[in-house]
Amino acid sequence: MNLDDSNSYSTIDKEKMINEIRDLPAQLQRAWEAGMQKPLPSYTGIERILIAGMGGSAIGADLISAYLSPVCEIPIVVHRNYGLPAWAKGQKTLVILSSHSGNTEETLSACRQAIENQCRLAAITTGGKLSELASEHNFPCWKFRHDGQPRAAVGYSFGMILAMLTRLNLLPNPEKDLLDAVNQMRMQEKTLLPDVPVSKNPAKRAAGQWLGRWIAVIGADFLAPVARRWKGQVNEVAKTWAQFDTLPEVDHNTLAGVSNAANAVLHTMVVFLTAPACHPRNILRTKLTKKAFMLEALNTDLYEAQGSSRLAQMWTAIHFGDYVSYYLAIAYQVDPTPIPAIEGFKAELNQFD
Repeated sequence: MNLDDSNSYSTIDKEKMINEIRDLPAQLQRAWEAGMQKPLPSYTGIERILIAGMGGSAIGADLISAYLSPVCEIPIVVHRNYGLPAWAKGQKTLVILSSHSGNTEETLSACRQAIENQCRLAAITTGGKLSELASEHNFPCWKFRHDGQPRAAVGYSFGMILAMLTRLNLLPNPEKDLLDAVNQMRMQEKTLLPDVPVSKNPAKRAAGQWLGRWIAVIGADFLAPVARRWKGQVNEVAKTWAQFDTLPEVDHNTLAGVSNAANAVLHTMVVFLTAPACHPRNILRTKLTKKAFMLEALNTDLYEAQGSSRLAQMWTAIHFGDYVSYYLAIAYQVDPTPIPAIEGFKAELNQFD
């Protein structure tokens, strides 16, 4: 597939995933602005936050937790499972339920447990059973309209939670940095669009290098959940295998596992994410770990996030990864929107209700 033949993209991208990716900067801004206006109780005395979600609805929570770690003085835990941990109970626990459809069974299970445990609750969704539970039990439900896949709504799942926690006075107002992130994404995008040729388009070049390879994405600090996002996008958009890992943890185990993987390394591409705002020791670890992997004959690549703030660097990295995953799907000539394997599994699972 010639990635410079952008006229043929529409025959593969039948549901126009490219429009979702292009809209991400505006979506993030819309989510923030909506979240600053929607009704919200005062919810004073919160000592811990649990955000329940799965898949594309949970990644925004991962990003929130990583971004706020240096500035939010109460713990934020992301919960990807049924029910709730034993500590999540009472009025000092805020449970935020993030479900794109409002029908995610794990998130609904967490919601019912939170109601039973008398936690404070808030929901972010497009509707579904979660919206009905919010109405029945009188807790805030911030609804947004989005007709695409949950993974394409990461701006909503992040931006609305960020606004909620800002309004609860749990962090300094990040609006300036958020708008900077939006602008930086738009500036970066000028080199990433389909009509920009491979020779000038780093996302297309990366996709070409990834084609036919096992992808491993490694990030540190606030880029650790971005590595997870890249992994998920490669899985769902390009329908191919990927994994993620984090620094400095990689240097305490994974690094030892490359010496006897001669057959696997020929088909592996290890992508390192870095940014100026990462911890200086993790920036050094990224450089040295990449070198160590190269010496063991692994294919490696490096992406350095753009922007003057941590938030801008986080979101330019997210946006770049979305573009690479999209071009990888085009290179595989697979529609980037449908996820038949996941939908088929859900249908099979539902037979056991």
